[in-house]
Amino acid sequence: MARTLPQHAQTVIIGGGSIGCNTAYHLTKLGMKDVVVLERDQLTSGTTWHAAGLVVAGLLKSEAECEIYTHGRDLYANLEQETGLPTGFRDVGYLQIASNPERVHEMRRLAPFMRRKGINIHEVSPQEAAELFPIGDLSDVHAGFYIPEDGRVNPVDVTMSLAKGARMGGAQIFEGVIVAEILAKNGTATGVKTADGQTITAENVVICGGMWSRQLGAKAGINLPLQAAEHYYLITENVPGLSRDLPVLEDPSTYTYYREEVGGLMLGLFEPGAAPWKLDGIPEDFSFGEIDPDWDRVTPHLEKAYSRVPSTLDIGVRKLFCGPESFTPDLAPLVGETPELRNCFVACGMNSLGILNGAGTGKVLAHWIVDGIPPVDVTGINVNRFTRHEATRAFRRDRGPELLGKMFGQHYHNEGYETARDLKRSVLHDRLAASGAFFVDGHGWEMPDWFAPTPDQAKIENYSWHRQNWFDWHAEEHRAAREDVIIMDMSTMSKFNVEGPSALALMSRLSCNDVDVAVGRLVYTAWVNEQGGFEADLTVTRLAQDKFMVVVGENSHGHTLMHMKRHIQDGEVVVITDLTPAITQINIHGPKARHLMEKVSSADLSNAAFPFMTWQDIDVGYWVIKAFRVTFVGELGWELQVPSYAAVQVYDLLKEAGKEFGLRDAGMQTLNSLRLEKAYRDFGLDVDNTDNPIEAGLGFAVKLDKSGGFIGRDALAAIKGKGVPSTRMLQFLLKDPEPLLYGNELIYLNGQEVGYLQIGGYGHSLGGAVGIGFVELGEPLTSTIVHDGGWQIDVAGTRIDAVASLRPLFDPTMDKIKS
Repeated sequence: MARTLPQHAQTVIIGGGSIGCNTAYHLTKLGMKDVVVLERDQLTSGTTWHAAGLVVAGLLKSEAECEIYTHGRDLYANLEQETGLPTGFRDVGYLQIASNPERVHEMRRLAPFMRRKGINIHEVSPQEAAELFPIGDLSDVHAGFYIPEDGRVNPVDVTMSLAKGARMGGAQIFEGVIVAEILAKNGTATGVKTADGQTITAENVVICGGMWSRQLGAKAGINLPLQAAEHYYLITENVPGLSRDLPVLEDPSTYTYYREEVGGLMLGLFEPGAAPWKLDGIPEDFSFGEIDPDWDRVTPHLEKAYSRVPSTLDIGVRKLFCGPESFTPDLAPLVGETPELRNCFVACGMNSLGILNGAGTGKVLAHWIVDGIPPVDVTGINVNRFTRHEATRAFRRDRGPELLGKMFGQHYHNEGYETARDLKRSVLHDRLAASGAFFVDGHGWEMPDWFAPTPDQAKIENYSWHRQNWFDWHAEEHRAAREDVIIMDMSTMSKFNVEGPSALALMSRLSCNDVDVAVGRLVYTAWVNEQGGFEADLTVTRLAQDKFMVVVGENSHGHTLMHMKRHIQDGEVVVITDLTPAITQINIHGPKARHLMEKVSSADLSNAAFPFMTWQDIDVGYWVIKAFRVTFVGELGWELQVPSYAAVQVYDLLKEAGKEFGLRDAGMQTLNSLRLEKAYRDFGLDVDNTDNPIEAGLGFAVKLDKSGGFIGRDALAAIKGKGVPSTRMLQFLLKDPEPLLYGNELIYLNGQEVGYLQIGGYGHSLGGAVGIGFVELGEPLTSTIVHDGGWQIDVAGTRIDAVASLRPLFDPTMDKIKS
């Protein structure tokens, strides 16, 4: 007999695993009592019950990752005191080992950043590592990195304890209730309908359905790209003398983690070449289920795993377990409000880290629901970052096998995915390949990263944290931009037409800068939320009185589109058209850019006739195209918005005409190095929703007194009203030309740790590595402190002297851009 459900709730959560119970628990902690959790079978019956229960940091590369992890570790360690139910938390410690110099270097780069964020990770010698994990053969280990406070929990116990905590806060949890449909009206979620026909209306619906989330979301038109895969661990029979307090060991060289399990040893695999499971949909009746192990496929990986603990080869096998876990295309969770439905939130796709990250994710989502704004940087986990092709069966089939190995293998700053490639290709792709382009994947786009002298040289010989084989070729591209002229295919840039009677009202409401300018003008601006945190940084170009073009980076495509749509008010008429597939953006930049453009166009391209931050329709060969005089590299030049059907002809014309001016193709590595020399900001990389334009040094683009104001105006006015801020974004240049910067390196002022770099690159024109990052002081961060301070940057444990600046170190007066 069906149980009678409430007819209404403030929030209905679909799914009673780690994520659903964590979200319910944290909502009640924020004072939301009317919460209903609907579990299709029993709590933990999906994948939570067979999780390994690891509570270990791994390598964390962002503030958000650190905050999500530390909140979970601290909560699980203390939850039993609140609820009276055990969690099984045991701080046995966590040891990561490095068996080659590159891995040591990578961990030395990240360990100081993690310590800054409250994670007590420190390096130990090979001998100390062997003493911590005496059961293993660590003879090839170069160094270990140890966190004594990390450990493990019992997944079922911790979920039940969370469920009790949620009930104590007023939540109701119902088992055996299948949600058949998410109800919606006028683009807003209004509740759910169960398989037995009952309806619960709600102000918020939250999908926490684990590996079932994709197919449930699809019924409501919601795009949730995730795919279940086979996930293995082996448990040996009892190992004589094995301590229950054996630390968890992670070894990227064997793609395995090791921990004690009821007197035996657990070997958990994250093997390359994993097997996707149930591509056509997860069975609704799969509960507490296992998958028959594929011994033939997994045996070679087990042999490698055993190589780290050869003493256990003669110990019998108690269990080879195979169960499903769901993974996303980029190994980051799907969190936030869905673009397709207002008031429909999601937290799923945890990539086998549902216990580890469940508490922190539940807290983030709870604040997002209650406060309307997430409390941490969510640019990397926001559900709106994906397009629909990543959820297709073919994409999931091809990308799935690569994902598990990526979780545990050794990582490099420029290493991308090899599967499910060649999806979004510029019409210039073949031309670029013939010019020697090495392509990387960027949000589904094939992007030229750098150019080799010949196509057969366009490969990475060895990945490294030091200079790779392409470094000098990239340097030549960089110098060409500063001395001659470069051509760049920037088709990946997202381009939107925004038009209609209310277009100006929408653009003005969103933009911190004044976009009510003359037709023909471009405006650089930030978009912020009510708290003043970034939602985008972009250009808004006025094409006509009631028509604008918004151009933003490819990493912000979905978020920017969603942000615009969500801020069209009742009664307003605005049409937003995504022009990205229709327009190929070709950038021409460098001191000789005008000479090149004058050779292919009859337009007057002089500084007087075509000033900086304006656009015109000009002829280029046979074609009339929009030319925007704007730059993200700090050089004279134009961004040409070319209809894609004409792009090949325009590119060929420019390449031929540019020979006498030393024209070179340039890729994303050069774009990054050029823009970092100019200290240009990039939303999603350098600044995020927890940062604001005032502290980021973009106050020049914030017009607090503009007519009508803008979203976040009062918050930014309050920040600016405090005077010189104590937190400011600075540019840094290493005085030693040898080290490289990538981001996360700690910043020191007069010996005191004061911040970290958001991103880094090599400034070939400045003669050293450059980076930008926020510095936090307990006093106003004045220009005198910046100029006179003793600055250093920590690179893999070594502090390097640096120059700091509030202004760009390259061409601070913008003479080159405006020439």
